[in-house]
Amino acid sequence: MATRDRQSAEPRRAEQADGGIGVLLVNLGTPDAPTAPAVRRYLAEFLSDPRVVEIPAIAWKPILHGIVLRTRPAKSAHAYQQVWTPDGSPLAAITRAQAGRLQERLGARARVDWAMRYGNPSLPSRLEAMTQAGCERILIAPLYPQYSGATTASVMDKLGEALGTMRAQPAIRTLPPYFDDPAYIDALEADLLGQVEALDFRPEVLLLSFHGMPQRTADLGDPYYPHCLETARLLTERLARRRPDLRIETSFQSRFGRARWLEPSTEDVLAAEAKAGTRRLAIAAPGFSADCVETLEELAIRGREVFEEAGGETMAVLGCLNDGAAGMDMLEALVRRELSGW
Repeated sequence: MATRDRQSAEPRRAEQADGGIGVLLVNLGTPDAPTAPAVRRYLAEFLSDPRVVEIPAIAWKPILHGIVLRTRPAKSAHAYQQVWTPDGSPLAAITRAQAGRLQERLGARARVDWAMRYGNPSLPSRLEAMTQAGCERILIAPLYPQYSGATTASVMDKLGEALGTMRAQPAIRTLPPYFDDPAYIDALEADLLGQVEALDFRPEVLLLSFHGMPQRTADLGDPYYPHCLETARLLTERLARRRPDLRIETSFQSRFGRARWLEPSTEDVLAAEAKAGTRRLAIAAPGFSADCVETLEELAIRGREVFEEAGGETMAVLGCLNDGAAGMDMLEALVRRELSGW
């Protein structure tokens, strides 16, 4: 009787192993609604992460709860209201679409899902759902091309926290940073050139705007800054061969607080270019895997205002890779590589 039980169980284990592979795409996060209360909940989680704000909690918590969470949510909610879609937050809608398109491409090779580091759907909830669905091996894919403690490492922290609550854990792999991966540079080259050539004007400058970070964080050894510079260098070399008439510059956006951040700042560069005589400019955000409030509001609305008020005439904000063909080709190639042997 025991022998028959073991024999009947073996096919079930083999079947589960064949279909027990998961891929979990992870992006930064978003509030559930473009309202001050929802933004306050989101910011409370985001800005309480010691990976994001490297100030001792005893000093930071009074500032966070006494000042930041009393003043910033309304302003941030207004920014989200400018870009909110019928499908919700642009970042959530696009990440969902990326997961759907990747599922179509991988087919039965793996189950694909998506999560946010902050907000919903949470990483722990989707990890639990995937294991409940039979995934015994899961590739965690943070959608950050350039590594930073505040992004990639924070995802790993949350992953470890989630695994710590699970009695039966899946085997885990993680997608490495891909800031210099040929598949990533190929995708950026194809996508950005296509967008530039489709414009109804000829830009004089292409500004590559990456998310910023405090200079102190970089000085402490975070590799994000050199990763951004290497992406910019590789991409500039590619684009220069195809569009030698296009001057390419690099900057850093989303400066927050009084501390010194990576320079030059995007707003400063936009103003300086316009004042120096640049009339036609395109801007791209290659460090973002999906359009979000930082690209659709900070760059496309406030950035354009800065450029035009300083004397610029025409500015185009190019889309991120999102779920377009070039970006999905890249994502599929990276994921299939990491799934090799599973």
